[in-house]
Amino acid sequence: MATVLDSVRALFAPNTFTIDAETPADVVARETLLDRAMGADRRRKSSEKIRRGRVPAEGLALVARDGAGHVIGTVRLWNVEAGISPDGQPLDALLLGPLAVDGAHEGKGIGGALMRAAIAEAHSRGHGAILLVGDAAYYERFGFFADKARHLVMPGPFERSRFLALELKAGWLEGAAGMIVASGRKLA
Repeated sequence: MATVLDSVRALFAPNTFTIDAETPADVVARETLLDRAMGADRRRKSSEKIRRGRVPAEGLALVARDGAGHVIGTVRLWNVEAGISPDGQPLDALLLGPLAVDGAHEGKGIGGALMRAAIAEAHSRGHGAILLVGDAAYYERFGFFADKARHLVMPGPFERSRFLALELKAGWLEGAAGMIVASGRKLA
């Protein structure tokens, strides 16, 4: 039902936003948006610990801008190793997050547009899977399911039912097991 309502809202809302690559000039606006949307505890989450000291995966930091060019939404993806494959090799994947939309712009399809753009860009860049910790009812419409991540664990506390995965390449996570660890480029 939520998916239907979101689709109806997006259909009737004026499409006054664009999806664009994040730039260095967006950092302050992005961080302010995330603080408002996620709250003060956002930096304590297990997924945040994986991202700390790293830069997003190449080409996978996106923002939504309103008609005046202001940042009203953000999504970023990060390089991680999703445990090991059945043959004992580290398995490359992406960790999505955070996804946030300015409260004044909710219900306009911005979050969904950011998700679709991020998934499409990750797929076009040849990535095999995306992991995230989030609301299953929201993310299932994009193809994310808990069963794909059932043998993987996050460092620190996390809710198993909220740990979801999407395979961009069929079977990518089959047999994968172990801890999610950062593997992307470090901040200079």
